[in-house]
Amino acid sequence: MMENTVTSDVLYEKKAEKWINRQRILVFASPGISHIDRHLMKDLLSMMPHSRYGSKMEKKKKLFELNEICKSENCNKCILFEGRLRRDLYMWISNIKGGPSAKFLVESVFTLREMRLTGNCLKGSRPLLSFDENFNKYPHYAVLKELFIQVFGVPRYHPKSHPFVDHVITFSVLDNRIWFRNYQVLAEDGALIEIGPRFSLNPIKIFNDSFGGDTLWTNPTYISPAKYRQQLKKAAGEKYVSKKIAKEVKLETKAQCAESYATNPTDLVFSAEVPEEINEAFKKVPFTSLTTEEKKRELTKREILRMKQKLILKAQAKEQMKKELKKKKGGKLKLKKKNVKKNQKAKSQKAQAAKNAKKSTAKKTGKNRKPLKSK
Repeated sequence: MMENTVTSDVLYEKKAEKWINRQRILVFASPGISHIDRHLMKDLLSMMPHSRYGSKMEKKKKLFELNEICKSENCNKCILFEGRLRRDLYMWISNIKGGPSAKFLVESVFTLREMRLTGNCLKGSRPLLSFDENFNKYPHYAVLKELFIQVFGVPRYHPKSHPFVDHVITFSVLDNRIWFRNYQVLAEDGALIEIGPRFSLNPIKIFNDSFGGDTLWTNPTYISPAKYRQQLKKAAGEKYVSKKIAKEVKLETKAQCAESYATNPTDLVFSAEVPEEINEAFKKVPFTSLTTEEKKRELTKREILRMKQKLILKAQAKEQMKKELKKKKGGKLKLKKKNVKKNQKAKSQKAQAAKNAKKSTAKKTGKNRKPLKSK
């Protein structure tokens, strides 16, 4: 037998493949999440072979009770999807043994089904994790970086994982948010194509312990979604107020300008008299010389005065209508009385004629004669 001379033919002994980094993640969901949030959770579960889905969290349960559930399931990391009003989605990422834990607001969610991109990777393969420069500059981002590595990084030699890398997960910081992207590696040159899902994490707080404890960091630029919606409504209301203010200024400037055409004095004949108090209230404050807050107050006052004007005009119009109706009704009543008297005379004449006719018939027949008295 000839010996093998090619290096590829030489048989090497395989090293013992041991699963040393035993990271297990338990994924929960609260009852208030929407269907899109549930699809995002399933996409993340498919990306992490070292994770398992826990039963739905009950409403009565508190957050610190999840630590005991994770320990009973032999998991050392936890991801909780907390939904509120089927609008807002919050994500908790926690290290069960001693913390830390972080709370995020999930925004700009696009699932795999929604995007339908051409990128694809093998289920259970290990990803490369790439982080932005900001994760090394700031201490709170450094804590989050370590959390993301332990949660999203698939351990080597995990029983459900494959021993090769074919996709990259990137975490980049922009506008005080962490943007999550998943790309497929096409070639060794480094060409990438996006797979999905896609979402952004707005960090709210970082806690010392698992699901609680002392707050290590709070986001000063964070605004809750309810407050943001309230600000939008307020801005829409201010837009309406600004229109009203512009209208008032226009009316004042028109009044100050000279008349552009000759007016007819007979046009004011049918105008109702307005009390002097209301006219003086309008003349007291010049609208253009006020601040924005004073303008709003003055605007409300003027609207109330206008309402009073309208009510006075309506009352005067009603009184005029009543007077006219009384005049008309008075003429009609006189005519009615005359007609009633005529009808009564005609009826009495008819009744008298009927009586006379009865008497005449009784005389002829003799029915009306009295019987003779017996002696």
